Amino acid sequence: MAATPAIHFLRRHKVACSEHEYRYEERGGTAVSARELGVDEHIVIKTLVMEDERRQPLIVLMHGDREVSTKNLARQAGRKTVSACAPDVAQKHTGYLVGGTSPFGMRRPMPVFMERSIADLDRIYINGGRRGFLIALAPADLIRTLSPTLVDAAL
Repeated sequence: MAATPAIHFLRRHKVACSEHEYRYEERGGTAVSARELGVDEHIVIKTLVMEDERRQPLIVLMHGDREVSTKNLARQAGRKTVSACAPDVAQKHTGYLVGGTSPFGMRRPMPVFMERSIADLDRIYINGGRRGFLIALAPADLIRTLSPTLVDAAL
């Protein structure tokens, strides 16, 4: 298996993780990956590329079975507004195809906001840098390598 920028990043930072491939389904999201891997969708973390009112990008990490309150996120992030990026814009910011976006090894650094309760999980599954490929790791390793701002923005 060819290593993605995310895998290179994790190796450089000496993060222990396991790799999990599954059959990707267009627009299937975390429900499909959780089903295919036989895990609870709550521990599958989605990487969302958003932008603020100045069109500055930011990353939001959220439980697969929850949505983001953009109003609460904007308030906690010190922004006026936050909204999802268009797929082509997200790809330009991250270097990853939508559906394969990993918070690790992105094309350019950007602020990362993580739902606070993710830190309480023993293990999470998150995109490894391509469609149909998740990695499992301890949330503490994600926090150590990305230094996300913890927020309460789940709906």
